[in-house]
Amino acid sequence: MSMKTRLSLILITLFLPLFSFAQGLDEKINDAFAPIADAWESFVLYPISIGEHKLPIVVLLLVIGATFFTVTFGFVNIRKFPLAINVVRGKYDDIEQGAEPVTTDNLNVVDGDIVDTIRKEGEEGEVSHFQALATAVSGTVGLGNIAGVAVAIAVGGPGATFWMIVCGLIGMSSKFVECTLGVKYRDVDANGTVYGGPMYYLSKGLKERGFTSLGKALAVTFAVLCVGASLGGGNAFQSNQATVQLVSLLGLSGGAIKTLIGFIMAGIVGLVIIGGIKSIAKVTEKIVPFMAGIYVIACLIIIFMNIGFVDDAIGMIFKGAFSPAAGFGGLLGVLIVGFQRAAFSNEAGAGSAAIAHSAVRTKYPASEGIVALLEPFIDTVVICTMTAIVIIMFNSDGAFTYGNLDAANNVIMNATGETLGGVDLTSRAFGSALPWFPVILTIAIILFAFSTMISWSYYGMQSWKFLFGKGKRADIAFKVLFLAFIVIGAAAKLDAVIKFSDAMILALVFPNMIGLFFLFPKVKEELAKYLKAIGKG
Repeated sequence: MSMKTRLSLILITLFLPLFSFAQGLDEKINDAFAPIADAWESFVLYPISIGEHKLPIVVLLLVIGATFFTVTFGFVNIRKFPLAINVVRGKYDDIEQGAEPVTTDNLNVVDGDIVDTIRKEGEEGEVSHFQALATAVSGTVGLGNIAGVAVAIAVGGPGATFWMIVCGLIGMSSKFVECTLGVKYRDVDANGTVYGGPMYYLSKGLKERGFTSLGKALAVTFAVLCVGASLGGGNAFQSNQATVQLVSLLGLSGGAIKTLIGFIMAGIVGLVIIGGIKSIAKVTEKIVPFMAGIYVIACLIIIFMNIGFVDDAIGMIFKGAFSPAAGFGGLLGVLIVGFQRAAFSNEAGAGSAAIAHSAVRTKYPASEGIVALLEPFIDTVVICTMTAIVIIMFNSDGAFTYGNLDAANNVIMNATGETLGGVDLTSRAFGSALPWFPVILTIAIILFAFSTMISWSYYGMQSWKFLFGKGKRADIAFKVLFLAFIVIGAAAKLDAVIKFSDAMILALVFPNMIGLFFLFPKVKEELAKYLKAIGKG
């Protein structure tokens, strides 16, 4: 019996009880878990307050780290941007995958025996540069770009856009460092399957530096947090929001409909993730350009329709960045909102993307680090910024008041006193110029949610295998669990669980950034090797 058949039978057996669980116990779980979720979120995100502002310590750590790496590597995010484009285009593939002299260092040894087929170092890896980038981008470009940016602009005003862009630019350097390390310290088994990410460079890299116990502790901590984040923020939250948007557009109601949608999404996701990273990469390399293209084109249409207001919008962004109105909470408030939105969106420094980038086919780790720096640029500098400009244009007639937020429910109060969520505000902003856009937005949300789920399934599975072994049983166990959470997320209202899981994603920053500060000299060595190999040194 094939693995696909076995997995299908297991899913059919388990999903009906899960349906009853999601429908009957969701409120009780939410009520019981709410205090834990609130405490965890406060501990991870806001342990420090300055006046009326809660200081997101994770964001502060990300910004400090990103700034340090940007300066240390001589603004690699700017200088190597053209090189990153060329690497993605495949210009240096022949150099990166060239044969090396066979030595005892690159023989493939399994359980002490030399395998007959000797693999060139450049052949190690499972996906191309573009596929790795698409998979990582699909894990970050999502509902945060649609809903999160809307809330950030509504709260912090146009000026938050400026700091969001700044954070996205320096975050490119963090991505470069962590993804270079991901490839350098990855494991490749006898079948060519790659296992990589912070779990491996924390344990192996810190062992090299003489911190074996610290490395193991940080690696296990990261893996546990990553599994939790994949099931919650990277999965159940995505299926829940996609289901809500679809049900709203179609005018449907009832828990059974939501559960049915959850089953359908689980089935589609299951077909993709069964094949592992190669299957995931084949899907993301098609979906990501398509969904990003649709969204960017819609943004450009609105911007060109309001071309006369573009200079005013840009002026508001710069003016608001340094001289915000009192209602915005001052400069510190605007800066925090902008940095926080960018950090939440592109996850630079969290280490999650390094798991996807580790699977690339190359013998030069820095080549993928160079490619990875494009990710925050696409996610934050391009997509988030375009969303922000559209919302600023929409508010030129005073549709809502900046800073008028119902913080308890995380919704915006418009001019008529109506409360709007982030998705609602974005939908109205686009719909005011393009009446048909709510349909397109629903399609975009579903695609964003789907691509995020399949990418995070890989992140979670790699972390799961690090904790529980690399056998088929561990593989199947996680995939079944992951698909079950899609159904639970679609059918239930587990707000507190999702809140907790989302904070787990940001908690990844703590173990990951410690490793990056210890290991960045290795990245310098790898960058020098790569630039020399391609004649750019």
